[in-house]
Amino acid sequence: MPGSREKPGERREFRRPERPPLEVFSTTLWTYPSQHYQGPVTGGRQGDQNYVGATPSWVIWQLLSRYTRERDLLVDPMCGSGTSLDVAQDLGRRARGFDLVSRRPDIEAADARELPLDDESADFYFVDPPYSTHIDYSDDPRCLGKLDAGGSDHGEAYYQAMAEVFQEAHRVLKNRRYLGVYISDSWRKKKGGPAGSGGGEFMPIGFRLFSLLERTFKPIDIVAVIRGNQKLSRGSFHKEAVEQNYFLRGFNYLLIFKKVEDAAPPRSPNRPRTRR
Repeated sequence: MPGSREKPGERREFRRPERPPLEVFSTTLWTYPSQHYQGPVTGGRQGDQNYVGATPSWVIWQLLSRYTRERDLLVDPMCGSGTSLDVAQDLGRRARGFDLVSRRPDIEAADARELPLDDESADFYFVDPPYSTHIDYSDDPRCLGKLDAGGSDHGEAYYQAMAEVFQEAHRVLKNRRYLGVYISDSWRKKKGGPAGSGGGEFMPIGFRLFSLLERTFKPIDIVAVIRGNQKLSRGSFHKEAVEQNYFLRGFNYLLIFKKVEDAAPPRSPNRPRTRR
């Protein structure tokens, strides 16, 4: 309160941010004071709090509230700790979640580039892919998190793999239905660079993935989702960013696309139409 003072030795009580009821946002700048919302089935937490790199559950809530109906099928090919499955449960949607490493029984083990799903079976498709090599997701050599979005090959292997992920999304998604991709750009400091030089490598992952998606999907919009991770609350991180002349990542892209049948790519004659 204004004018209040802590008594000597008194510890300030830590209060978690309040979780206001979710409403569908009307602008392309999104923010919410918590990673999770208060759900009717899942309570105040969706997914696993100990999973590094989890998607904010309220972001998925916004997408499903806008672009799906009750009993529609959500497909998440990089399901992580299952956040999207929990949100779908809250909203009365069906869901199939996949990952190379299954962390719970309702997540099926599969590669995002080849899913055991029929053609045009999903009503909504959500992808939260690795943002280059920042997180060690698994020891599986197929893991896209092992592919650098920059480096010596300028991200060629990473973007080729993501093109295959999007091709599979196009196969599985129904016509006239929507796809959401949650992604961030990346910046890496060069070792041994002089202080204050800003020396480093910027990886415009959001723009590059938008370009890949635009080949086969119709762009609907781009949302900027304000990041609220713990690093951005540390003064030392901001001090270093100013002194060494680089920027901390303050937002994620949410790329929203729609499948339009006349934008379908030519199908290889050797590729089966249905996978089970």
